[in-house]
Amino acid sequence: MWGPRKQGQRTVTCIACGDAVRRSDAREYDKYGDRWDRDGKEFEHLCKDCYRDLCHQPRAELEGLLVEINAGTHSQSEFLSWYCALVDERYGSPSEHERER
Repeated sequence: MWGPRKQGQRTVTCIACGDAVRRSDAREYDKYGDRWDRDGKEFEHLCKDCYRDLCHQPRAELEGLLVEINAGTHSQSEFLSWYCALVDERYGSPSEHERER
């Protein structure tokens, strides 16, 4: 039998920490949350440590919100201000949800 291929192992860059890791030591990240639908997609990657640190809760509508407020183009304080305001407007504030329980 053929042994494992050591030469030419592909490396990828972790989108969270920037480390270069072997593809076999990385996890695929699909910003749309559906890594099983692979047609026409190019996946980004996370190293195992960064992948473990992710919140694995559903994130429906998150990408749309981030695009809408142009995430990554403003300072952190501006981004957080706009993001919190938009989430409060659409879904209510966390304190409102606490009162409903």
